Amino acid sequence: MITITVNDREVRELLAGLYARATDFAPAMTKIGAELETRIRARFETQSDPLGHKWADWAPSTKKSYPGPGTKSSQGQGNARILDRYGVMLKDIGWEADAISVRVGLAQPYAQYHEYGTKRMPRRGLLFADPNAKTLAPADQRYVLDVIEQHIMPP
Repeated sequence: MITITVNDREVRELLAGLYARATDFAPAMTKIGAELETRIRARFETQSDPLGHKWADWAPSTKKSYPGPGTKSSQGQGNARILDRYGVMLKDIGWEADAISVRVGLAQPYAQYHEYGTKRMPRRGLLFADPNAKTLAPADQRYVLDVIEQHIMPP
C-alpha cells in the first residue's frame, strides 16, 4: 500500500470546502425549492404544463359552473381561470428543504388529479413532465443540476 500525504494548505482548504458543500445541500435545496415554486406559479399564468403544452380548455359543464371574475364565495373571489377558480390551489404551493432533499408540492389534495389527470379530466401538469415516471421537464432538470453543480464546485 502506498500512502500519499499532501501538505499543501490550498489543496487541504479546497478539499475541506468540497467536503462541507457535499455534506450540506440545504442552500442548494432551498434555491431549487424556491425556483420550482416560481415555475409552478408561472404555469398558472401561461396555462401550460412543464413542457410548454397548453392545458386543455374546460369541459362545457365546467364552463357553466365556473364563477366569473369578481364572483365571491366562501372560498374567495372568482378568477375565471383554469385551475384557479378561487386562487386556493395557487395560494397553497410550497416547498421544504433540508440538507439532502427538497419537497415541492401543492397542499390541496385535489391537485393530484390535475397533475395526473383522470378518466374524465385531462391532465394539466404543474410539476412533472411525465407524472408516471416522476420526471422533470428538461429545462427544470437542467436548472436543478446546474444548482447542484454550482453548490459543489468551489467559486
